[in-house]
Amino acid sequence: MSTAILEKLPIKIFADGADLEGIIDLYRKPFIKGLTTNPTLMRKVGILDYEVFAKSVLENVTEKPISFEVFSDEFAEMRQQALKIRDWQDNVYVKIPITNTRGESALPLIADLAGEGVKLNVTAILTLEQVRGVVGALEKEVPSVVSVFAGRIADTGVDPIPLMKECRELISTSPLAELLWASVREVLNVFQAADCGCHIVTVPHDILAKATKLGGMDLKELSLDTVRMFYQDAAAAGFKL
Repeated sequence: MSTAILEKLPIKIFADGADLEGIIDLYRKPFIKGLTTNPTLMRKVGILDYEVFAKSVLENVTEKPISFEVFSDEFAEMRQQALKIRDWQDNVYVKIPITNTRGESALPLIADLAGEGVKLNVTAILTLEQVRGVVGALEKEVPSVVSVFAGRIADTGVDPIPLMKECRELISTSPLAELLWASVREVLNVFQAADCGCHIVTVPHDILAKATKLGGMDLKELSLDTVRMFYQDAAAAGFKL
C-alpha cells in the first residue's frame, strides 16, 4: 500500500520508538515529520546508556524534530537534565512529564524552562485541567508540544475525541503550541487524530508498518487477503479432518 493516503492527512505523523535502525529508516521517509522516544521504549529494546543512544540517534536525525525525555523524579534534577538535552542539537524537544511520581505539578518547572527558550514536549497529560495549566505555563514565542494520551483515555472506556477537540480549542491561544495525540493503539487513531484537529500524532513503529500496508486498502481486497491467510496457515500447519 502506498503512503500517499498518509501524506494527504492534515496532520504531522511522528514515529514513536527506540529501535535505532527503525528510527533511521523512518526518519528518511517523507511522510514522517518528526520522531519521539521515551525511557520505557528504550528499556524495552535493552538500551543501557541514555546519552550514548541519544547521540547515535542525533548523528542521523539532524533536521526533523525529535523529543527526548528527562527521567529524574526531582524537579531540580529534571531542570539540569532538560538543559543538557536541549543543548544536544537544535531540533531537540525536551519531554517533561506533567507531574512527578508523587503527583506534584511540573508547571513551575515548565514555566521556568519555557522562559529560558527550551522547546518543550509536555507529556503524560490526560485531563483538560492539565492542558489548561500547561497552556498557561508555556511561552507564546517558544515552540512547544502538548502530548495528550488519547489512547490511555480510550483504555479506560472513555471516548477521547470530545476531549481532544476541547484541548485543540484551549491550545489555539498559544500560536506556537501544537496538540499531539499520543498512545496510538491502532491505525484508525491516526485518522481520528487528524479529524479532530490535532497537529501531531505519534505512531509506534509497528502500527506505522500496518498503516503503510493497509491504510486505505479496498475492503473486498482485504477480505480476500484474509481468506488467503487462513488457507495458507492451515495448509502450512498440515491440518486434516
